[in-house]
Amino acid sequence: MNKRWGYWLFFVALFLAPFYLTEFRLSLLGKFLCFAIVAVGISLIWGYTGILSLGHGVYFGLGAYCMAMYLKLEASQGHLPDFMEWSSVRELPWFWKPFAHPVVAIAAAIVLPTLLAALLSYFTFKNRIQGVYFSLLSQAVVVVFVTLFIGKQEWTGGTNGLTNFSTVFGFSLSSPLTQIVLYWLTAAVLALIFVMTRRLTTGRLGKVLIAIRDAENRVRFLGFNPTVYKVFVYSLSAAFAGVAGALFVLQVGLISPEMMGIIPSIEMVLWAAVGGRHSLMGVIMGAIVMNTAKSFLSENYPDLWLLLLGALFVVVVLFVPKGLAGIYESLAAVRIKEKRGHECEARVDVS
Repeated sequence: MNKRWGYWLFFVALFLAPFYLTEFRLSLLGKFLCFAIVAVGISLIWGYTGILSLGHGVYFGLGAYCMAMYLKLEASQGHLPDFMEWSSVRELPWFWKPFAHPVVAIAAAIVLPTLLAALLSYFTFKNRIQGVYFSLLSQAVVVVFVTLFIGKQEWTGGTNGLTNFSTVFGFSLSSPLTQIVLYWLTAAVLALIFVMTRRLTTGRLGKVLIAIRDAENRVRFLGFNPTVYKVFVYSLSAAFAGVAGALFVLQVGLISPEMMGIIPSIEMVLWAAVGGRHSLMGVIMGAIVMNTAKSFLSENYPDLWLLLLGALFVVVVLFVPKGLAGIYESLAAVRIKEKRGHECEARVDVS
């Protein structure tokens, strides 16, 4: 019951953020909530199923580019996007045309990452490729997509990516009210994904996933097909990343190949590690805390912030291996122990 109240208070505080944060800080928090959505997916596959993916930046990037294509076409008002004109493109490519419709862009931001993840995971897990080999394979996919998106400058904007968006669904992106609504949308999506994932992990499916993580061969001998479960959760986590990417573009107004590269993909894993990969709320807090620390340190210590951020991560991993969630669990265990001790003392006094 206490945990449920804690969850409620956390999300209520998020929804009230526009009333106590400045416009700049609110935009940062909105961006961090997008990262938290990705972290929930990482927890689902790594914390519960034992799949370490170092390539979720691709799924995040695909979702972001899908939304950015719609925003770019809306900003162009029927003309070719500016970067295409600079590349001497005379006609809008056929695969860009459907993204003039927001419904297509939103659907593609979910479907494309899911299909790519399903395809990759099916062939790898079916052939029982796992562990470090899968992690390396997921990174190879990142390299392929980043190279493709940089190389096809006339289609993707190259290293500059897609930017200079003016409106979304007809509303000005520079309007403070629009930014608040987009923030609330992001917070609502995070809350929905958290509730859905928590129900999945606390039910029968969650028990099977944990069993696969701890003893996959035994699960197979019991008549379950681990491949089906692993493909499902991996694809679901990719869908989460795609949604997060689409929301990220709406919040930030920019997406480039750099944001879907190897370093962002590794950072996504670090958020889960710092927060506690076995805890859904832990990874959400990990994403928010790590990115808040990154923002604070880069603002106040521009020459040292990378070293300080790295040191923070090393300290957490070495001394708090279960992350922020582990600290909470340890404190809760101490409180329960003290409470039971007081109850025992009271019984002795009564007798």
